[in-house]
Amino acid sequence: MSAQAQIDRFTPMFAIAAAAELAEMHPQTLRQYDRIGLVSPQRTRGNTRRYSLHDVAQLREIARLSAEGLSLEGIRRVLQLEDRVRELERQVRELEHALTEERMQRPERRVFAAGSAGGEVITLRRGTRVRRNAEVVVWKP
Repeated sequence: MSAQAQIDRFTPMFAIAAAAELAEMHPQTLRQYDRIGLVSPQRTRGNTRRYSLHDVAQLREIARLSAEGLSLEGIRRVLQLEDRVRELERQVRELEHALTEERMQRPERRVFAAGSAGGEVITLRRGTRVRRNAEVVVWKP
């Protein structure tokens, strides 16, 4: 690893024995999870497994879900759905940011106001006001 390489939670750095100890599992369990695709550690040139902090956290999550009674196939599906949720949340953040940027770039930004009849929403050009009705209504029971 070069001096400029950045270590983050996805950096593969743990051999199987260390990852198993951190996840409080037997190394054979980690091999089985790798075979069935629940956790996919990176491989070195010598084809040995290297686990990241993310992999260890995922192993702990698998153990938690297993203790709650989920099958390995159920756990695989939960992990897939959680990954999909994270991806969709990332996309929403990007779209919100793009929308905010677009709104700030447009000089003809619009302003909204509540209408007088029925609470409808009225679009106004920036710098204009809603004409208010000055009628007085008397209510008699």
